[in-house]
Amino acid sequence: MAAAVFHQCIGAIQVRSCGTEKSGNSSLRFISRGFVIDCGLLRKGTCSSHWCKLHVIRASTSDASVIDPISSTSHNAIDSSQNTSIETALILIRHGESLWNEKNLFTGCVDVPLTKRGVEEAVEAGKRISNIPVDMVFTSALIRAQMTAMLAMTQHRRKKVPIVMHNESKEAKAWNQIYSEETKKQSIPVITAWQLNERMYGELQGLNKQETAERYGKEKVHEWRRSFDVPPPNGESLEMCSQRAVAYFREHIEPHLQSGKHVMVAAHGNSLRSIIMYLEKLTSQEVISLELSTGIPLLYIYKEGKFMRRGSPVGATEAGVYAYNRGNFSLALDGGFSEDIKLLKHWCKKQARCNVGIN
Repeated sequence: MAAAVFHQCIGAIQVRSCGTEKSGNSSLRFISRGFVIDCGLLRKGTCSSHWCKLHVIRASTSDASVIDPISSTSHNAIDSSQNTSIETALILIRHGESLWNEKNLFTGCVDVPLTKRGVEEAVEAGKRISNIPVDMVFTSALIRAQMTAMLAMTQHRRKKVPIVMHNESKEAKAWNQIYSEETKKQSIPVITAWQLNERMYGELQGLNKQETAERYGKEKVHEWRRSFDVPPPNGESLEMCSQRAVAYFREHIEPHLQSGKHVMVAAHGNSLRSIIMYLEKLTSQEVISLELSTGIPLLYIYKEGKFMRRGSPVGATEAGVYAYNRGNFSLALDGGFSEDIKLLKHWCKKQARCNVGIN
């Protein structure tokens, strides 16, 4: 895609250099509001005689990864040992409203589709994450999660086609083969896994929640639904669900994040709560109070073996959460340009040992 010139004036930063070098320049790329912006920092003269400006050189719509550093034009290339940190995006989405959500029935592992509202929630979720890079999608074996994943990806600006991978048998894998390399490049693999399914509610599945509370008592039903280690009759507890969901995440999803891929996971309230418990190191008491709304994406940044929660993206026109890294210095962009300017000021001070003013 050709670069789109960015004409809007954001503002100017003037930098009064306090260094000893007579001249020099360096550069920075940051991503904000769906744009990649390359900034050049020019240094001339000494502290007492010259000012310099940090200004936008060009901007383009971006399919870039979360990390997209630019080498300095006046310094040697960054040593690979200083740039080994991989930073990737992890998006978690609970499926949109299902037909049994609407009817207030215990659903569990019963395979129920989305309502019209659920479809709309999935589309809205896609709009919220449309500027966040996605290389792979993982979802459960249940249709409501798969519908959510597919509908969300139809809103992504890269317009790649999500394709469900069928590896359940040799025949299925062979018949699912794509023979065009160009088509492969325009596709995103969608991997389904039963381990990401909602927890199995046993003998409660299909029962009305209100009627069940009246029959067994509110306290007993609340214990089945919200305790960590007490399962409903012939069903799974959250602890049991967590064991399978987290094991799958660690074995099959986390390695892709470590390798530099950006991943979306569309799943269910309890399987996602289990994963979040692992990501944020929550206690069993903390996780039982965690509530996830249908169709609301959550963004995490994976870096150096740690997951940093960045909340829920507001929309396609809002800045995502991305970072520029050079050595141990990280510039994170989150919010409007006013915050970006503050961060750029900090970057200037690190690079040029200078005072920064804004025009």
